[in-house]
Amino acid sequence: MQKKSNKYYLTLSLKEYANGETAPAKELGIEFDNHDEIFGIIEKIKEKNIFENPYEATQFALGLKLFSEIKLKHRNNPLFEELNEVFPVFMKKLKSL
Repeated sequence: MQKKSNKYYLTLSLKEYANGETAPAKELGIEFDNHDEIFGIIEKIKEKNIFENPYEATQFALGLKLFSEIKLKHRNNPLFEELNEVFPVFMKKLKSL
């Protein structure tokens, strides 16, 4: 039986290059599933005031959820071997804040 998950669509747009140029424009859209309701996670991270900037809290929460879902799906991949020991400790620390 497959676990139920939330379905998302994320759009990433490059608005301006480091040199100030705006062309060529780039955009990427991806569909993905996640077992968590990411908008709620973003709000929880913002409420914890871990970062002074709420936009950084959003970036952190989004990046963490995207990364952790892939890590969870591929937990037996040798790439994640070292993280499998420390990541749960990190997540418990984050949740305790």
